[in-house]
Amino acid sequence: MSKHKIVVGVGGSSGSIYAKVLFDRLQQLQDQTEAIGVVMSENAKFNWKYELGDESYQDYPFDFYNKADFMAPFASGSAKYGSMIICPCSMGLMGRVATGISTDLMTRAADVILKERRKLIMLIRETPFSLIHINNMKTITEAGGIICPAIPSFYSQPDSVEAIVATVVDRALDLAGLQVETYRWGE
Repeated sequence: MSKHKIVVGVGGSSGSIYAKVLFDRLQQLQDQTEAIGVVMSENAKFNWKYELGDESYQDYPFDFYNKADFMAPFASGSAKYGSMIICPCSMGLMGRVATGISTDLMTRAADVILKERRKLIMLIRETPFSLIHINNMKTITEAGGIICPAIPSFYSQPDSVEAIVATVVDRALDLAGLQVETYRWGE
């Protein structure tokens, strides 16, 4: 099995628990990954501390990059990162990606993933959707991206907030091509 090179973008919308569960899962799946590069917005760092009460994102064994660091390997398609998961993804961030405005490392990485025809998976976290949001989702989908709303399922009868969040995160990891042990319908 070939190992994955994954970019994780952590946007500034509410929903830091989604990023934390994603980090936890990626750490558990490290035997399937070659590289995990992370870029977080300043709002993402603020929300993590505000919503989760700590700055434990700093404790994960991933490669973290400043949003202004255009020398990060995944700022170029030649580094061959195969997928990018933006989790959570605000509507503003999605709008910048949809219109090709790559003014920081996160939007540049998304632009690279799309232009290279690789997997961009956006866990959007907003409700309700305006027509602008829906049109941006359409644009990203037409460009090859995958909109994966942070809408959990309950078939597995999750018993904690983390288990509810994992129903979305595991789906995103499936979409990125990782082998995840998770609830499967009909099994």
